Amino acid sequence: MSLHTKIHFVNFSRKFTVTSVFFLVPLHFLAIGYNGWQIGIIMSLLALAPLVISFPTGWINDRFSISGVIHTALFAEWALFLLIAGMRSFVLMAILFFFLGMANNALDVSLNSLYYKDDTAMDQNRKFGTYTFWVGLGPAFGVLAGGFLTQYGNFRILLVVFSAMTLIVLFFVRRFDHQRFSLVSFKEYKSSLIRRKTLLFVVFIFILALHWGVEGTVYSPFLEKFFGLNRLQVSFYISIPLSALALTAFLVGFVKYNARTNKRLLLLSMFFSGAGLILMVNRNVYLSIIFRILHEIGDGGLGVLVTLTISRLFDKRNIGGSAGLLVAIQIMGQMVGALVYSPLGYRYGLQYPFLISGVLLLANVAYGSIIFKKIEYYSP
Repeated sequence: MSLHTKIHFVNFSRKFTVTSVFFLVPLHFLAIGYNGWQIGIIMSLLALAPLVISFPTGWINDRFSISGVIHTALFAEWALFLLIAGMRSFVLMAILFFFLGMANNALDVSLNSLYYKDDTAMDQNRKFGTYTFWVGLGPAFGVLAGGFLTQYGNFRILLVVFSAMTLIVLFFVRRFDHQRFSLVSFKEYKSSLIRRKTLLFVVFIFILALHWGVEGTVYSPFLEKFFGLNRLQVSFYISIPLSALALTAFLVGFVKYNARTNKRLLLLSMFFSGAGLILMVNRNVYLSIIFRILHEIGDGGLGVLVTLTISRLFDKRNIGGSAGLLVAIQIMGQMVGALVYSPLGYRYGLQYPFLISGVLLLANVAYGSIIFKKIEYYSP
């Protein structure tokens, strides 16, 4: 396999498994007796873990190893899926999900670092559009497969199958070439992060990430209770829009790279994402899924353009640690969203987290239109 093929293969497979668990596990938690605040805590711990490991992973990627981190994280996910499959204790489940968040984030940061550092000559929109396409295609197929496995089996079977898949991936992806390492000081990381353009962008991606807390806590229960869908129908509802996310990312890759055009597309994508979240809250399930597709079209564009923007904010020699910190900020937004939206939704109504997070995304469009006038990129 070429380097890019290996990266896309691991991204597709890990998103196939982890994102399926992320979307469907709240239904499993409800079935074994967990309440809204317990679900919120578990999912926020899943999100909290990257705050602990993102920067250390990126620093290791810059100075020592990328391949070793990827292999260790895949091995950890294999073991964690098996342990979660047999767990019912709330405390132990929370601990396992914390470690799952660490393993998944180590993969996220390391694969990003490997891709950022790659110097293959190609249009940057095409490069990151292809990357985001495979990241987005994994969940689309994974949630659908998860729906079948949980509808005709149970959640334990799903986790055992996903554990086996992870072991297969670990076997086939044995080494990554073209790794470059540098002696990067912590002062360099500080100087690249404590800059106006970076700090302005940090606020932007934090607000963006808040709505991820909705998807891991109340999304599938909302579909089940609001529309009366079974688990297979829930998986179809989730996977069809996710396919639109992947397709959008692929199509963005055909837009020739231009910094000004990209900034405009990013804001338009944010608008679609926010509007889609708000409008999907209606009693007609067919209209709802259409507006959810609009949301995922927005998220597909955001996935490409936010990742590309991060790649242009930092020098390649220290991008592992610097980008790792930005990933941690995004995950912090997801954690805050999970902690706020889960108890809010289960107490007052599962539709409200979608409405509130959609409004925040629309407000972020206005904020983004101001800050991107002040943010300059490194040249591709």
